Amino acid sequence: MNNIIENKNLTYSLLTDYVNRLYHSYDGLQVASCGKTLLGRDIYSLVLGKGDRNIVFVGGTHGVEWLTSLLLLKFTEKLLSKKTIKGFEATDLLERVKLIIIPELNPDGIEIALRGASVCGKYKEMNFEISKGDFSRWSANARGVDINHNFNADWYTLREAEKKAGINAPAVGKYGGLYPESEPETAAIVKLCRNVEVSSLLTFHSQGEEIYYEYGNNTPEKSLTIAKIFSALSGYTLVKNEGLASSGGLKDWFIEEFGRPAFTIEIGKGKNPLPLEDIDKIYETLEGMMVVGMMV
Repeated sequence: MNNIIENKNLTYSLLTDYVNRLYHSYDGLQVASCGKTLLGRDIYSLVLGKGDRNIVFVGGTHGVEWLTSLLLLKFTEKLLSKKTIKGFEATDLLERVKLIIIPELNPDGIEIALRGASVCGKYKEMNFEISKGDFSRWSANARGVDINHNFNADWYTLREAEKKAGINAPAVGKYGGLYPESEPETAAIVKLCRNVEVSSLLTFHSQGEEIYYEYGNNTPEKSLTIAKIFSALSGYTLVKNEGLASSGGLKDWFIEEFGRPAFTIEIGKGKNPLPLEDIDKIYETLEGMMVVGMMV
């Protein structure tokens, strides 16, 4: 069977097509929607495996970082194809854990980054104004809120830092909204993590070839050990939070809320959006780390 997931710009219609084709082509995949975006798009949840431990992988939090979504779809298909991955049998891995993959947490933002004003719905005029007509760097959701600044992890301190940086209103990125968890995309992943006992979480962003692993006083002791293993497998650098990346993110909230391991993986290196031709190299670099990420 030829691979379903191809190296193409991941519009929402193509994402939906890929999800449907994976579901109908392979056994062992459950597909659901864990929520709706501001513009009514489904936030797909792909569930693989039968184990008692729930592991969550999240991609596509920032519109311009849609290569993270393609990465997770490729990994999903590799697992479903029951092939050996880095010396591990996919079927054995999926007997041990239940892997929940959210390929696109922010499908509205990805559509905007790829297609511009025509897909902004009722926010078209506002988004055209704040982007000055250039949507190529769009990271936020449909109303200009950065999802990874919208989680309830020292949000008010982050909001003050945004203000000092001159970010006071909806923007292409880095604006955290009116209050924590104000956005339906944020609420969707928060609800999922609260309803399902999640053992660990990996959230994929770009770029920098970096791994963030800690947050505040609730970081598990084993997080650094796991992060060092991820670093050894990928060659990525371990980094601590600082500046506008110091709070308000999914990884931060998960650690603060549950005291369990969570990691932000900044894939690739260069300037966002990373070129599509980088995805195969990125995948090969991170496949082993993602396999180990299912076991921690």
